[in-house]
Amino acid sequence: MSRPTGRLRRLSWPWFRRLPVVARLVLAVAVTMSLVLAAAAGLVYWRVQAALDRQLNDDLTTYQRSLDQAVRAKGQLPPGPSGSLRQVLDAQGRVLVSSDALRGRSLLTPAELGAAAHGVTVRRDVGSLLPITSDTLRLQAERVTVGGQGRIVVVAVRRGHRDEALRELLAQLALASGLTLIAASYVGYRTARAALRPVERYRGGAAGLADGVQNLRLDVPADRDDEITRLGHTLNHMLDRLAASAERERRFVADASHELRTPLTLMRAELDVALHRPRSAAELTETLRSVDSEVQRLIELSNALLDLEELGTAQHLSRAPTDLADLVGAAVAPHRRTAEREGRAVTVDAPRAVVDVDDRWLRPAIGNLVDNALRHGTGTVRLTATVHEGGLRLCVTDEGSGFPPEFLPRAFDRFARAEASRTGEGSGLGLAFVQAVATAHGGTAHAENTERGVRVVLALPC
Repeated sequence: MSRPTGRLRRLSWPWFRRLPVVARLVLAVAVTMSLVLAAAAGLVYWRVQAALDRQLNDDLTTYQRSLDQAVRAKGQLPPGPSGSLRQVLDAQGRVLVSSDALRGRSLLTPAELGAAAHGVTVRRDVGSLLPITSDTLRLQAERVTVGGQGRIVVVAVRRGHRDEALRELLAQLALASGLTLIAASYVGYRTARAALRPVERYRGGAAGLADGVQNLRLDVPADRDDEITRLGHTLNHMLDRLAASAERERRFVADASHELRTPLTLMRAELDVALHRPRSAAELTETLRSVDSEVQRLIELSNALLDLEELGTAQHLSRAPTDLADLVGAAVAPHRRTAEREGRAVTVDAPRAVVDVDDRWLRPAIGNLVDNALRHGTGTVRLTATVHEGGLRLCVTDEGSGFPPEFLPRAFDRFARAEASRTGEGSGLGLAFVQAVATAHGGTAHAENTERGVRVVLALPC
C-alpha cells in the first residue's frame, strides 16, 4: 500500500519540481510563514476571545444573580448593564415580566424552555460574528422557585462591543499577517537570489569552459567558508584538473609529433632510396636493418610516452611493502651485462629494509638512472640506497664529465639532451620518467655535478 501512495505523491507535485530553485524556495518560505502566521493569529484571537467572553459571562452571571434574588423576594427587578434584557416566564412558557424591547416575545425556544424547567442552566448566543447581524445577544436562563412555583428567569446582554472588538482584531491580524508574509517572501526571495548568485556565476564559468575558454578559474571569495564557497573551491580544483589533463594531452600530442617525425622521415627516405633503382640483396638487407632500427626506436619512444602519460593521469600508486635490496638488485641486473661489455662496473649499496613503494614504477626508474649513467657517463656507476626517518634516498653517480651548468635546470624536461657534454643515442625521456615517478610518490628528483661526474638523487617518502 505504501508504494502506490509514494508514486501518487510524486506524481501530484510535478509542477513544483519544474519551478526554478528560487521560486521553490520562496514558495516554501511563503507556505511555511503562512502556517506560522495562521497559528500565531489563531492563538492571539483565541486568547482575546476567551478574555472578552469571560468578562461578558461575568457580567451575565452577576446580573442573573441579582434578578434571581429580586424574583425570589417578589421585589422590583433591578436594572442591568446598558442594553441588557430580562424576562421572567412561568413553567408553561408564558411571559410574566419582560423588557419593553422584547414586546412580549420569548427569548427561549421550546427545547430551551423545557431544559430550564428541569433545572438546567441554558446559555446561548443570538446572532453571529460574521456576517454582521443586528441585536447580537448572549442570554442565560435559570429556574427559580417562588412560593412553591417554578419561574424561568432569563437575562441577556448585548455582544456588540465584544463582536466589534473581535472583528477589529481579525482585520488587524489579517493585515499584519499579510504584510509579514509579503515581507518574509521578499526577504526570502532576495536571500535566495543572493545565495544562488555565486552558483549562477559558477554555472556561467562552466558554460565558458564548455565553449572553449582557456585557463578559466572561478572568482571564489577567500574570506569565506560556507557551502557555496566550498563548492567554488571544488569547481576550481576540478577546473585545474581539467586544465592539467588538457595540457598533458596537448603536450603528449606535441611531443609525439615532434619526436616521431624524425624516425618516420628517415624511414621514408631509406625506402625511397631503395625503390629508386634496383638494389642488390645486400643493399636491401642493409636498408631493412636501418628501417628495423628506426622501428625499434619508435616502439621505445611510444612506450616511454605512454608510461609518462599513465603516470601523469594516475590517481594514486599501488604502494606495497617491498624489500629494498631485492628491488634495487632486480632494477640493476639487466644493465650489468652492458657494463661488462664496455669494461665498466656497477656497484650497489642497498640495505635489507622494507619500503612502502610501487615497485612497478620504481624499478624502471632506477633502471633508467643506471642506463643513463652507462650511456652518457664513464667509469664506475655507483648506486646507493638509504632509508632514514620514513624516507628513501636513491643516489646514482658516474665518473663522466658532468652536465653543462646551463643544462641542469632543464635536465628533467622531456626530450632534453646535453649533447654538448654527452654523446650517444636516447630519446631524452629517461630523466623525465624518473621525475614523474618521484612526483607520483610525493617525492623529488634532482641532478648535480660533482668533482668526478654527475650525481642524480631520487628522494621518496616510504
